[in-house]
Amino acid sequence: MASVDDIWLTDFGDPYPGEPASHRPALVIGPPDTFGPGFPFVIMIPLTTSRRVLSIHVEVEATAATGLNNTSYLQCELIRSVNQNRLIHRIGAISTDVSSNVAAVVKTLLNY
Repeated sequence: MASVDDIWLTDFGDPYPGEPASHRPALVIGPPDTFGPGFPFVIMIPLTTSRRVLSIHVEVEATAATGLNNTSYLQCELIRSVNQNRLIHRIGAISTDVSSNVAAVVKTLLNY
């Protein structure tokens, strides 16, 4: 089961322009594990290796812990819910510092 702060290779399928496509890493940001294993959806933020210098993109370094091959950037503006069947395999996880940065950006984006 996917956990918050895990990075998973995810099948995003066929995109509309500007959306993530095909198989790419994505960060799980919800729901909490308390919803149980029967809950069919996860909330994710896709990663890109394109550095666009946007304040809403959070950098994730390529390390053994993250499982990434290249420094990548969380595209926080592209938050989406996907069925857990789209998760291919776990790649790694982000640090608590990166998680805090993501939480701050998401909170700002959602104004919630």
